[in-house]
Amino acid sequence: MFQLPDFSSPDFIPRFIGYLLGFVIGTTFHEFMHAYSALRLGDDTAKRMGRITLNPAAHFDPVGFILMVMLAMGIGFLAWGRPVQVNPYALRFGRRGMSIVAVAGPITNLVFATALTPLYKLTEVWLNSGSPPLLVDIHRVLLYMIYVNILLFCFNLIPIPPLDGFNILSGILPNAWVSILEPIRTYSLPILLAAVFFVPYIGNALNFDLNPVGIAIGPVATLLRNLFLGG
Repeated sequence: MFQLPDFSSPDFIPRFIGYLLGFVIGTTFHEFMHAYSALRLGDDTAKRMGRITLNPAAHFDPVGFILMVMLAMGIGFLAWGRPVQVNPYALRFGRRGMSIVAVAGPITNLVFATALTPLYKLTEVWLNSGSPPLLVDIHRVLLYMIYVNILLFCFNLIPIPPLDGFNILSGILPNAWVSILEPIRTYSLPILLAAVFFVPYIGNALNFDLNPVGIAIGPVATLLRNLFLGG
């Protein structure tokens, strides 16, 4: 059943800020690295479309951003940045080049989470020695920013279209598999919606825990969360 978040919770503001900053900054760097990697591999399509920039406005459409705000508030389920347009025929290394472009985005989210971790650990040390409420909130914001980017890393590596994992898989598999996988792109949106919404909904209706996304990313996300945040 749909429930509004508890706006009166002391954790609501730092959680909202942390999730929103994590999504906006993480998605901006994610899409930028797709565009930059494509340029370095010979395709200037993204450059001509103004995507070689760290200005977040270049990497979001209005609907995706509004849904991202809702997701940060705890009342959404899915959000997105503007996909970077890439011409795979202009890339060096052919399909391998496309897999490099695809993996650059998720790897950037992992690097961003890694870069934030020392600051998170530093604020944790200050908390143990006594600290003002503002520092407590900053500590919580950093926690959520790291966690969001761990999730972005894991989610985008799921090998289904239109996620990056599918392009990575298509780039590293033998040629015989490509002709089998490529037609699946036609059904990108239904496949994603089924994985995120319809299959879990059917599972709930049958009183059965059926969450393919959670199954796919849960173990890796938990491992990284414990590694970066200490459990």
